[in-house]
Amino acid sequence: MSTAANTSLDGYEVWFLTGSQHLYGEDVLKQVAAQSQEIAERLNAAADVPVRIVWKPVLTDSDAIRRTALEANSDDSVIGVTAWMHTFSPAKMWIQGLDLLRKPLLHLHTQANRDLPWADIDFEFMNLNQAAHGDREFGYIQSRLGIARKTVVGHVSNPEVGRQVGSWQRAAAGWAAVRTLKLTRFGDNMRNVAVTEGDKTEAELRFGVAVNTWSVNELADAVHGAAEADVDALVAEYEDLYDVAPELRAGAARHESLRYGARIELGLLSFLEANGSAAFTTSFEDLGALRQLPGLAVQRLMAAGYGFGAEGDWKTAILVRAAKVMGAGLPGGASLMEDYTYHLEPGAEKILGAHMLEVCPSLTATKPRLEIHPLGIGGKEDPVRLVFDADASPGVVVALSDMRDRFRLVANAVDVIPLDRPLPNLPVARALWEPKPDFATSAAAWLTAGAAHHTVLSTQVGMDVFEDFADIAKTELLTIDQGTTIRQFKKELNWNAAYYRLAGGL
Repeated sequence: MSTAANTSLDGYEVWFLTGSQHLYGEDVLKQVAAQSQEIAERLNAAADVPVRIVWKPVLTDSDAIRRTALEANSDDSVIGVTAWMHTFSPAKMWIQGLDLLRKPLLHLHTQANRDLPWADIDFEFMNLNQAAHGDREFGYIQSRLGIARKTVVGHVSNPEVGRQVGSWQRAAAGWAAVRTLKLTRFGDNMRNVAVTEGDKTEAELRFGVAVNTWSVNELADAVHGAAEADVDALVAEYEDLYDVAPELRAGAARHESLRYGARIELGLLSFLEANGSAAFTTSFEDLGALRQLPGLAVQRLMAAGYGFGAEGDWKTAILVRAAKVMGAGLPGGASLMEDYTYHLEPGAEKILGAHMLEVCPSLTATKPRLEIHPLGIGGKEDPVRLVFDADASPGVVVALSDMRDRFRLVANAVDVIPLDRPLPNLPVARALWEPKPDFATSAAAWLTAGAAHHTVLSTQVGMDVFEDFADIAKTELLTIDQGTTIRQFKKELNWNAAYYRLAGGL
């Protein structure tokens, strides 16, 4: 559907850097090069590694390291670098390069052989295979310089190593997408709401995303300028993909409402593409000349990879876009979500998540039903929307809030579950989940953290990817999972308050 919101990871690459030195002679360096290429190739072959790893010649002096860092910085296709000290690489050589590096860094602590060749070990073998202390030298200089990085430990034949490398790559891809993200706001955020406010200048400084506003009537002009032939083609696509309610079909009483929903999608898409935006917001309080609040169009654009935030919530739109890229190619989906209402049966508490209209159909593998119903707010015509139940799956619910002196991510591990009973009178898409570690702890921790009511629900990537993303973004992350207790969570909040204020003043 779109180019600006492409989520494919195919165009990205991660450079594989190997550290050594000339002390051991050229024969050893040739072996280092051959073995490090083999490590890179095995990682590329791992099922959980989604981004191509590009091997670079072995680095043996500070000038080569510095130049490599600068080259990585200037190459937009490079989303990060992986570094491994095959032999003992004196870490002072890495100071300039690490200080200049602006791409995410993964430190791979491994070695060429999995097992010790007990009967054959001599000192030539020991000279060649020194990562056990060569990587410790590298770890020291990274810590001395305050370098944010992911450390993965183990032999590349271990599937867990590939899984951790892949999770970090997905986080790095999400970061790359955010760093270049243009976000279009149509109108302002919902009046008198606190959590959807935020510092857009600080967001561009910290995340790289450019958040700007356009009049909703500029969008309305694009919507009303959609060609009839394009509307015809899109309506035919709807009828092919969805279970279309009879009153919306051609010749039926509400068919024009469906055609207007198609106009909104065409106008939105053309406007965002012309602006190079991969995320956007709308608000039911600012619809201008639009006849409907965008519902179906927003759902389909999210499914195509766009980030979206309702009621002007641009911070959630950033998160949705990042989640779309980080989950590319994986089963499940990611969507704007809102904790709407509860089931409070003791011992069986659940959260019903939904929104007025805008829940992404990527959360289900079933065929959604395309319906029309009154909205009750906004004062416009009845909008069309896709109605479905989210598929059962492990997931994570994540919010982004502006805490004045920093941005805060809060993430809750959840299990999306089937509905207890059908919801025949709820004409919106929805998800039902059980939060970890339990409802009371989850809700109390969320409220204590001041986390937002708008979130992204991802059933594609888990907590580990968002943890890596937060580390790369140098952004506070509070996690709520099976091990969370309120006592410890409050302590973490206090520690974080002290840490981020001290770090911000250094």
